[in-house]
Amino acid sequence: MRAIQDVAADIGLNWEQLEPYGRDRAKVPLTAFPKGNDGKLIVVTAITPTPAGEGKTTTSIGLTDGLRQLGKNATLTIRQPSLGPLFGRKGGGTGGGKATVQPANDINLHFTGDFHAIESAHNLLAAMADNAARNGDVDQFDPQQITWRRVTDAEDRALRRVITGVGGRADGPLRETGFDISAASEIMAIMALATDYTDLRDRLSNIVVGWTNDRQPVTAGDINSVGSMMVLLKDALKPNLVQTIEGNPAIVHTGPFGNIAHGCSSILADRLAMGLSDFVITEAGFGADLGFEKFMDIKVRQGGAKPSAAVVVATVRGLKWHGGVKSTELNNPNTEAVNIGSANLRHAIHIVNRYGLPAVVAINRFPDDSPDEIAEVRRAAIEAGALAAVEAKGFAEGGSGMAELAEVVIDAVEHHRADVRLMYDDDDSIITKVETLASQLYKASNTTWGPMTRTTARRFQDNGWDFPICIAKTHLSISANPQLRGAPEGHTFPVTELRIAAGARQVIALAGNIMTLPGLPADPNAFDIDLSPEGEVTGLLGT
Repeated sequence: MRAIQDVAADIGLNWEQLEPYGRDRAKVPLTAFPKGNDGKLIVVTAITPTPAGEGKTTTSIGLTDGLRQLGKNATLTIRQPSLGPLFGRKGGGTGGGKATVQPANDINLHFTGDFHAIESAHNLLAAMADNAARNGDVDQFDPQQITWRRVTDAEDRALRRVITGVGGRADGPLRETGFDISAASEIMAIMALATDYTDLRDRLSNIVVGWTNDRQPVTAGDINSVGSMMVLLKDALKPNLVQTIEGNPAIVHTGPFGNIAHGCSSILADRLAMGLSDFVITEAGFGADLGFEKFMDIKVRQGGAKPSAAVVVATVRGLKWHGGVKSTELNNPNTEAVNIGSANLRHAIHIVNRYGLPAVVAINRFPDDSPDEIAEVRRAAIEAGALAAVEAKGFAEGGSGMAELAEVVIDAVEHHRADVRLMYDDDDSIITKVETLASQLYKASNTTWGPMTRTTARRFQDNGWDFPICIAKTHLSISANPQLRGAPEGHTFPVTELRIAAGARQVIALAGNIMTLPGLPADPNAFDIDLSPEGEVTGLLGT
């Protein structure tokens, strides 16, 4: 790897203002940000995820390297991966093959300690909420009315539901609670959306930790916990500068989940990169129906930069899966299944165009893809309104295999104007916002509301929480049913619960049973991960 000060110099960062963490990574203080941000933002999204994998991160990294090889000043901004799932069954979040961000092992593990800081701040708030209820610091705040759960970055199903304070009053209060994974923390979402320390303080103050017996919200500000959390988070708010495997600048920062939270890297990372580069490549979580929608309706709406174009990643294998092919048969040529499954790609392109962005399709190439299958993807993409559909070979060839995609992205940005249009108005009711998403994005024929959900929506609005909607649903279908492949229509969209994330300024609508703390599988990755006598990590990410 190149020395990080050389990478910083490539994009005009003053090394004296940065905070190095060794020779291969550095934090960028907010005081070192450039004044302007005139760069063009390109957001990478995808078809609905499949067991075959789509490769958004690999495509994002490869595209950045491809633009650099064409002489363009380009920077990558992506999320930091969640540590816990790596020891379960999930792959890393640093790309693959010849399109990776480095140092990959460290980024996937402790990195610069941001996730530990967020976990510490979250759990400190939980402890202070218990303490405030126990001591009667807030009138009518009963321990049973605390809603703020704790977090861990380990996949530990035994912590999903727990009883705390079992030792009596000295160890109390006694109550039922549970843990979520760190990436699902509201503080993680806040860090991705905060624009400076003042905004961070304001958002932290508004976190709802519970309710009084007369149904008034109790916030982090009410229990005097904000200052301590600010101290824990002061360095974590600073974006992290690293590099791609080809030595090009990459900013890795924050990591909210894509199905529970809004699933995007930080507003600050984009703002920094756009002030330093002509082209900024960023990635939205999961597919266009989930991550891209949240990128637009939450991140852009709350002050994030408006993108100039979108790249929709698709694979032949993924479209065959959406066309009904079994996972064990995805290597077999099947143009008819690609044709059927392309309904999902068409819908992804429609979503991008609905938000007013020009779309290009990156066909993430696998060795078994046949020419006829590739041609079928191209045909479907162009018919659906994409400007172009080209093969992406970043995994096998790095930046040189992404030159054609880089060229069509440049054309999309320079010759096609984006006219950003969000899905709903700010002053629409919570119910209207959810039903708009259900009908226009998820192709549902109707929305059902669980017990008390409409009442909860009215209560939220009475508190002034007229926020964007963060849909929490399966990422495996555009519907709320993971078994429905392709682009199903006429289904029912079930809203089972509404939750408030007042600090992140989101109303979370749960559609179905959403897992907020994964458990380890029977044969986890942890069995194969080790450290060699020379101090080298083995078994992580295939090493």
